[in-house]
Amino acid sequence: MKKYSTLLFEKKGRVGIVKVNRPDALNALNETVLEELSSIFEQIKNDDSIGIVILTGEGRAFVAGADIAAMKEMNPLQGRAFMIKGQAVMEKIETLPKPVIAAVNGFALGGGCELAMACDFRFASDKAKFGQPEVNLGIIPGFGGTQRLPRLVGKGMAKMLIFSAELIKNC
Repeated sequence: MKKYSTLLFEKKGRVGIVKVNRPDALNALNETVLEELSSIFEQIKNDDSIGIVILTGEGRAFVAGADIAAMKEMNPLQGRAFMIKGQAVMEKIETLPKPVIAAVNGFALGGGCELAMACDFRFASDKAKFGQPEVNLGIIPGFGGTQRLPRLVGKGMAKMLIFSAELIKNC
């Protein structure tokens, strides 16, 4: 497995453990993280010695969302390209022919919540907080959350979470 600047990878038996490793930025998703997630999940897909994947975040967050500071610098075309890249990563994880478990250890907001939704299973610590707070920035979930969330929690609850930007704690 190659080295990454924003991810840590460990293999224990047939379990591949992927950690988003930007704890100072609460593991926020920027272009590098998305590119590296795409790359590592492609490698995992083609590695027959890995039977299951655990995806988590280093530090006190799973993934606190997209890197808003980086997004502020994007023009509309760059923002659209970022959204498309994020959607492709989520789809790659969602369609991986191996189970992917999101081990949510803290904030899973915006793109981080969408990342957890792309996994097959979500296990949350007592410190986990989920939400789609993008509406507070005048945008909607851009990585497929508007499609995945209703399938997971129902149409009414998905609308409430997306429209209100309310955070939910692990129940």
